[in-house]
Amino acid sequence: MNAVAPDTAEHGLLRRLRWVGLLLLLLVLIWFGGLMWFTRTMPMTLADRTTATDAIVVLTGGSERLKTGLELLSARKSRKLFISGVYRGLEVAELMDILRGSPADFDCCVTLGYTADDTRGNARETAAWMTEEGFRSLRLVTSAYHMKRSLFEFHRALPGVEIVPHPVFAPTVKRDNWWLWPGTTTLYIGEYNKYLAARLRAVFDGVFGRGAAV
Repeated sequence: MNAVAPDTAEHGLLRRLRWVGLLLLLLVLIWFGGLMWFTRTMPMTLADRTTATDAIVVLTGGSERLKTGLELLSARKSRKLFISGVYRGLEVAELMDILRGSPADFDCCVTLGYTADDTRGNARETAAWMTEEGFRSLRLVTSAYHMKRSLFEFHRALPGVEIVPHPVFAPTVKRDNWWLWPGTTTLYIGEYNKYLAARLRAVFDGVFGRGAAV
């Protein structure tokens, strides 16, 4: 057996390392380009303020979302409000107290969902409630940076249901020159990575024949 010359072996190793480095660089560039697309295609304004739907669905994660959902219900943009991802023990009366609302005005029309602990769970929990209510349209209330992933999961879990996005713009999220604000940068990168994970999971679900519907 012929021994491989040290110079040849070293050259081969360096060549492989070079290819690995180029591949990693390419992946980083693709990831970075995707991040730029993700941030640029976030909703910057509320496109639809008027369309009435069967339901309003609020994903918990900030008082602005809850306040917006209650304002929409008060304006009669829908018959019922579903709040998904509520932590255990929170009741409608407590929720209204937090938001300085009037429990008597909303007790009949607000439903709390306790089973979801992530966006995919929000979509599944909402799908079950929508089926129970016989509803075919909803207005989805969540933060603007969270809307793209939410719509992706909701469209998978509720095929054929009309979904009207209603983004909420938190004052603490700096949309202009976001890369100059460490808090917003971290938030956007984290949400982008979660969006990629959701898309990848959907691919695996398709390959292995696992549906997203409840």
